[in-house]
Amino acid sequence: MPFTGPIEDRLAIRELMNTHAHGVMTRDAEVWGSIWAEDASWDLPEYPDLGVFIGKESIVAAWTESMKVYGLDNMTRPMVYFMEPGSIEVDGNRATAVAYTHELYQHPETGKLVRGAGKYDDVLEKREGRWVFVKRSYRILHEQVSDY
Repeated sequence: MPFTGPIEDRLAIRELMNTHAHGVMTRDAEVWGSIWAEDASWDLPEYPDLGVFIGKESIVAAWTESMKVYGLDNMTRPMVYFMEPGSIEVDGNRATAVAYTHELYQHPETGKLVRGAGKYDDVLEKREGRWVFVKRSYRILHEQVSDY
């Protein structure tokens, strides 16, 4: 079943996904970083040179650097980024989720326009009454590259 558990918890988790997207669209590291547990991991297997980031501080620092080269109009505007849940399964203070992304940005090396879709596989925990991501793994599902 793709959506199980208390609706209040599922809504809070969905709002974390929306906060992720809002942080990207506003390039706000404080907002984007607020979704992570202090001991979280962020796995980007599609980018083997990056590997896995461990700890909120490392995750936010890496994301902040990436936002310097992922954007539109020669990085003068943020990328267009949306995230939607595919499943949220809550079991007590632990949950798993799948989130799908829609992305529009200029490729940092070629300047070509990229329309992409991705998938996050997530593990979350409710800590001190608040849901946070403890593990996120991102994979690219589709990319369409064209002239700007």
